[in-house]
Amino acid sequence: MANSAQAKKRAKQAEKSRAHNASMRSEMRTATKKVVNAIEAGNKAEAEAAYKVAKPILDVMARKGIINMNKAARHKSRMNKHINAM
Repeated sequence: MANSAQAKKRAKQAEKSRAHNASMRSEMRTATKKVVNAIEAGNKAEAEAAYKVAKPILDVMARKGIINMNKAARHKSRMNKHINAM
């Protein structure tokens, strides 16, 4: 357990940050799953609409450092490739 005031504050900040990052990651996963489900269902219009929502979310996650930039690029590239193949 934190003993100093500085350590207590840092622990409180870390917990707040962890909760925020977890909710952001959850939002990202939900947006990604909507695209994947639309692709699997074969609905190109729905997949494109979901991709337009998911793309900026992935960009924000990468910019904020919640996920790696290459991971965001990889997910966007793969989703776009599947949509174009429909």
